Amino acid sequence: MSDLQIGLVALGAVLILLVVVFNWWQDRRIRRKMQGKFPEVPADPLMAQLEADKERREPTVRIAETLAEDKAEPAIPAEEIDPTTEAVIDVHFPQPVPGGELIDLLRAYLRVDTKPVRLFATAVNGEHHAYPHDQEAYTSIQLVVLLANRRGPLTDIDWSRLWMAAQNLAQQLDGTVDGPEQAEVVAQAQQLDQLCASLDAQVGLSLRLAEPIPTETVRQVVVSAGFMEYGQQLAWLASSGLPRFTLLFNGKPALAMLSASVERLDFLLDLPNSPKDEQAFSRMATVGRDLAARLGGELVDDQGQLLTDHFDDEIDQQLYQMYEQIEQAGFYAGEPRTQRVFA
Repeated sequence: MSDLQIGLVALGAVLILLVVVFNWWQDRRIRRKMQGKFPEVPADPLMAQLEADKERREPTVRIAETLAEDKAEPAIPAEEIDPTTEAVIDVHFPQPVPGGELIDLLRAYLRVDTKPVRLFATAVNGEHHAYPHDQEAYTSIQLVVLLANRRGPLTDIDWSRLWMAAQNLAQQLDGTVDGPEQAEVVAQAQQLDQLCASLDAQVGLSLRLAEPIPTETVRQVVVSAGFMEYGQQLAWLASSGLPRFTLLFNGKPALAMLSASVERLDFLLDLPNSPKDEQAFSRMATVGRDLAARLGGELVDDQGQLLTDHFDDEIDQQLYQMYEQIEQAGFYAGEPRTQRVFA
């Protein structure tokens, strides 16, 4: 081989090395830019929401702080994942990961701000756990993100944040990440948002009191009228135990109100989250008129007009048709998927 050929070979090798180094540097620069755009959040604003709503058992990525507790929860069927309203990112590990180690990694890498996310950890025996257990080892996890709720659809930014968090976690374990394409997820989220927006409805009435009344007095009156505690709210419950409508004091959940007195009661009928009722509106209006007589005040509609009973039946019929449409779309009051989307 001549000196010229050796020189060309050497030059080619140097050029290839320069290309590799340049690509590495460019990739590193882009990653730093993306991390700067999507910073980790040290605080955890969803913690309070979860603590107030533990019965729904919807573990999210940002509640990893609670994973250290041994909750001894039963296995969860994989069928609970709803492909209509959720998208899934799978993280597979090359070898089983002890539950304690997985908990630490979740704390470190899955603190992102996005739509509600549920976690399914697959144990060696094939069971799915909502929380990793110290005494178990896991072969994979699934991050199940909600596609839409009342705050709008999942965005490309939301998906990018979650995908990056999953990649960071996988890299620590030499694992792999699998999931649908971003464009597909965002399009499905927008479709779900449009569907739910067409089905969503909340009907409100207000009872304006003649003068402020002590909060405790109002609570006693409304409880004696038939309202019952439901979480932080006072609700008119159906036989199924679900609220037909709820009551707010000065626009706040009745049991969370700290003001010494009440000037206004608000009745809220949340159609997707209340059981189907042929007399949904007239039932709420009747209770409102009864409390108006007990407490002294005026019952008005959402336009501030005094409410009469002339249109109760007509409104009942309109709302019942909406109940039918909601159920035809596959959303039933009290079911977790309905609570997730219409929240």
